[in-house]
Amino acid sequence: MSNLKRLALALIVAAPGAAIAAGGHDAVGCTGCHSIHAAKGQIIFAVGPNKVDVNPKTKAPYTGITALCLGCHQESNKGGQGYAPVHANMSHPYGIDKINPKVAKVPAELVGEGGSFSCMGCHDPHPSNPYYKYLRVDTAKGAKMDNFCAACHPIKADDAASSAGFKFYTSMDETGSRVMKAPAAAKPAAPAKK
Repeated sequence: MSNLKRLALALIVAAPGAAIAAGGHDAVGCTGCHSIHAAKGQIIFAVGPNKVDVNPKTKAPYTGITALCLGCHQESNKGGQGYAPVHANMSHPYGIDKINPKVAKVPAELVGEGGSFSCMGCHDPHPSNPYYKYLRVDTAKGAKMDNFCAACHPIKADDAASSAGFKFYTSMDETGSRVMKAPAAAKPAAPAKK
């Protein structure tokens, strides 16, 4: 076997380990997820949407951003690529068409098109996101997950977490700030004058 073939074989064997060592999407680069000339899904995705995995509530395949994320992040026998697969029964719900306001009060910055809730509600997967597991809120490397949960579920959090001012990360802000401040709470209306 030539040295060039040995080198190629070594790179193929080491590539998954290199991706893990570099940290999730950091090792993938833009073209690992996006393809300009050979797009297979929305947002010029390089991997096609997962059309196999079924939402347990609707009994239909996931759609939109959730299907795109599950194109990589689901087991291969469920239509994904097997990279850090998520499981609907062991994860926060995703792929929700409408948010039930009795269950969650999701800030506008985290809601998708038409009031939906997808993976991108909690995560911004771009390597520029410095937060733990690409979450859209700094959780101090997971130590303050309660604060993030309180963004949508304030009544279930303690007073300190529910009164925290949230700043949501977004890689889509090219102005340089990349952190979206939550909108100020609406002030109560002044009493009507008689």
